[in-house]
Amino acid sequence: MGKFLADITPLRESPAFRRLWLGTAASAVGSQLTLVAVSLEVYRLTQDSFYVGLLSIFALVPLILGGLLGGSIADAHDRRRVALLASSVLWLTTGCLALQAWLQVGNVWLLYALVAVQSGAQAINQPARSAIIPVLVRKELLPAANALSMMSMGLSMTAGPLLAGVLVATIGFAWTYTIDVASFAFVVWALVKLPAMPPDRVTHRAGLRSVVEGFRFLGTRPNLRMTFVIDLIAMILAQPRALLPAIGALMIGGGEATVGILLAATAVGAFLAGLFSGPLGGVRAQGTAVVWSVMGWGASVAGLGLVVVLAGRSGGAGVTAWLIPAALCCALAGIADSVSAVFRTTILQSAAPDHLRGRLQGVFVVVVAGGPRVGDLLAGGATKLLSEGWVLLAGGVLCAVAAWLVARWQSGFLRYDARNPVP
Repeated sequence: MGKFLADITPLRESPAFRRLWLGTAASAVGSQLTLVAVSLEVYRLTQDSFYVGLLSIFALVPLILGGLLGGSIADAHDRRRVALLASSVLWLTTGCLALQAWLQVGNVWLLYALVAVQSGAQAINQPARSAIIPVLVRKELLPAANALSMMSMGLSMTAGPLLAGVLVATIGFAWTYTIDVASFAFVVWALVKLPAMPPDRVTHRAGLRSVVEGFRFLGTRPNLRMTFVIDLIAMILAQPRALLPAIGALMIGGGEATVGILLAATAVGAFLAGLFSGPLGGVRAQGTAVVWSVMGWGASVAGLGLVVVLAGRSGGAGVTAWLIPAALCCALAGIADSVSAVFRTTILQSAAPDHLRGRLQGVFVVVVAGGPRVGDLLAGGATKLLSEGWVLLAGGVLCAVAAWLVARWQSGFLRYDARNPVP
């Protein structure tokens, strides 16, 4: 089994990577609690999937601005310091979410505002942290390091949403947010312990001009560009997250606990993909692997939609048997998404030069986090015309078809070879 299990060489070789991995994994559980709890609180206040999807729009603009400018800042300053400051803002924002819950404010617009600030801080934080990884581990270990990150994220996304559904239903929103406040101490500890991480050379000052420089570079590198395009296809056309509260309340049954189970099933898939990621390090045709993974994501979401269509409106307070096939589809989607993320991240880290890595990671953050936000809004809005099940079924099929067509159009991406990482 050794060759199938995750390669832990990056953890053994690099103490700095090990500390960052452990700290991020510990704090990520709390972040998942808040992510799920906010959507559940908005649904409880409004009883409408559209308003849950609207959460994503309030997060989208600061996410785009923060991601692009954050990447520029990470290429011009010490990346450890940038990540530490952004994490402090995230910590403070989570504290405000807890405070409004303790005071029982019950204002959906305040939730939108706090999510917007949180999204901007996260968008600045992520490019700096991602740009640090290639400095901490050897180039040939990047797939293994990214697979380990996916495994820890999958574990946190398994425990977080599952706990969120249970905690919100038992101890309420205030304690759920407070647990996240406490968990943030771990990521701050991990960043403080890192050494200084300046870029290898500074060729610009942080600002709009350097962001434009990053886009110009990206415009001439088709393989890097395709990692963004194909992920946008997956996240915009086949994003089920905003529909889960209604599915749990009306179709499958079980309410908030079902939402936690379905999100946890997706994360279990991501965790299993990371746990058995040993063979991924030997994959050379990484572009082809990304395309097949995105098509698998679309097929899994379509399967979830079919389950919901067949379930009809049989939900209620109790969970129905439809939860089992729905959770299986979510787990398969998590496997596909995790494999895609490992190779997309590896292609970006391997093919991008260090002095542009922060800016390209900023674009990556905008795509990875912004795509699902747009997908949430699109899916929530589509429920005004179609039922939740048909929205997922149609979106999943469109995702798989669009990924195949784009891959045929940019056939060079299918020939991308990890031994010769041409951007």
